[in-house]
Amino acid sequence: MSLSAVAIVCAEQNERPYQFHDELETIHEAGIRDHTLLPQGEEFVFADGMTVSVPKGDDFLRRVAVDFADYLAVSCLDEALELRNDGIKMPILILGHTPEEFVETLIDNNITQTVSNRAKAESYSQECQQIGKTLKVHIKVDTGMSRLGFLCDGGMFDEGIRNMAIACSKENLDCEGIYTHFAVSDEPGEENREYTYKQFELFMKVVNALKEKHGISFKIRHCANTGAVVNYPEMALDMVRPGIILYGLSPSGFVDSSVLNLKA
Repeated sequence: MSLSAVAIVCAEQNERPYQFHDELETIHEAGIRDHTLLPQGEEFVFADGMTVSVPKGDDFLRRVAVDFADYLAVSCLDEALELRNDGIKMPILILGHTPEEFVETLIDNNITQTVSNRAKAESYSQECQQIGKTLKVHIKVDTGMSRLGFLCDGGMFDEGIRNMAIACSKENLDCEGIYTHFAVSDEPGEENREYTYKQFELFMKVVNALKEKHGISFKIRHCANTGAVVNYPEMALDMVRPGIILYGLSPSGFVDSSVLNLKA
């Protein structure tokens, strides 16, 4: 398999669409989605990025998604629905929050929702039970990004594991995946490297604790963003999430930008 890091985005200032093309051979040289960077067996690749700026009637994103990715990630429901309205049928994960009143919309459009705390799991479960349907979710773990996710560091570990186990046990929730996000995987320096490994080790500790103490396992474990895909291939797990490179941009100079051809 090979990933062509390609996307259509609109510049914020003039709303002019640009196409970033990475030819298949060039991507192989960059090693973004080579077999050597991904685990053996069942492999997934995320196309992680916003898609609302795709020009109407342009099938470029659809072709890229179908040909090179296995799962798409967006920040909100509106972006996911735009992809569905454009005819894209592949799995989509919403990384941000979706109010519980839109649970049926998520289910009917086969959209996976992030669950970042126990209260959200409970509200989604209640809504699912009322409509008699099941929602597919991914558990978000905060290992050091300090943005969204179940808290589990230090003295919060045991409580975090309990809360995640309770969330996974809620009726009508199908917990397909679990993930975290690295804060500095694209940054140079030993301090940042140590912090990234600390996050990864904590994430794996959470995954193992859920399996050993509560018998909970996940089909898809993912944590590798663009920086980790390039710099920490051993963290690929079941799926990787290339993000900023899909816009033709390099994370902190770690990816050789000369392989990107910009076409306006």
